Amino acid sequence: MVKKLMLLMGLALFISSVSFAQSYKYIGAAKCKMCHNKPEKGEQFNKWEAGPHANAMKSLKGDEATDPKCLKCHSTAGSVDKGLLAGIKVEEGVSCESCHGPGSMYKTAAIMKNKEMALSKGMIEPDEATCKACHLGEKPEGHVAAKKPWNYAEFAKAIAHDDPTTK
Repeated sequence: MVKKLMLLMGLALFISSVSFAQSYKYIGAAKCKMCHNKPEKGEQFNKWEAGPHANAMKSLKGDEATDPKCLKCHSTAGSVDKGLLAGIKVEEGVSCESCHGPGSMYKTAAIMKNKEMALSKGMIEPDEATCKACHLGEKPEGHVAAKKPWNYAEFAKAIAHDDPTTK
């Protein structure tokens, strides 16, 4: 009986953790801006907004702006299951959450101040593999990125921003 109870409790814990992981939602860069735009913390939002990721949708022409093959790399909201969208818009381009994961569960200051806790709530520390998914992924013939060599160290430096939890 005790073994069955333990098995049921373990199964319940597993199911709740799976459904919890699936509840992470994409909230959009405007929610990140509230804390990540302060000069004393590194102005991450302004750096993103002025860069190529925030402007990725602007490079698409005509039907490309609705083509799932293009959206998978040019828009965070256009590349994920629509049931995971909670405030983010396709027009936002490649948002903070493309690199750092859906922010609904780690967005609060109390969680963000504890990196380990933020990581347990769905935050991702992006690495080269995160970037390669789009930057070295399949591209249509004639795509600008297909013509341009990609160097992770160079591009990571171009989008680098301070970690606000260290300030």
